[in-house]
Amino acid sequence: MRLQLGLAGESVAAGFPSPAEEYLEKTLDLNEYLVPRPEATFFVRVSGDSMIGASIHHGDILVVDRSQTPRPGNVIIALVDGEFTVKRLRKTPTGLELAPENPDFTPIPLSEETEFQVWGVVLHVVHKV
Repeated sequence: MRLQLGLAGESVAAGFPSPAEEYLEKTLDLNEYLVPRPEATFFVRVSGDSMIGASIHHGDILVVDRSQTPRPGNVIIALVDGEFTVKRLRKTPTGLELAPENPDFTPIPLSEETEFQVWGVVLHVVHKV
């Protein structure tokens, strides 16, 4: 089922309030906006706080695209040694690693011995404010 909601035609100022109803321009289908490739997209809920520096918090929902090629700098969902994790893929002088966005956690170096599989690239984060 598709739910189309009104989309304001102008940006919202983070200061001066504006009566938004006067500026409704069209509808926004969140499926279209968040899920460009439905056949390759899945959602996953976050557990833990290793990615808070990337504004990914415990309980958030991630929109993940399996068809995207992961590149250094992307936030990805990966299977590492039999466990799923969300981390930033980072290139280092010695190879690749999965980097947390919280200084309380250490990066996961990816070596020949590491059982590693990318499950998808995170496109969006949905969280309550």
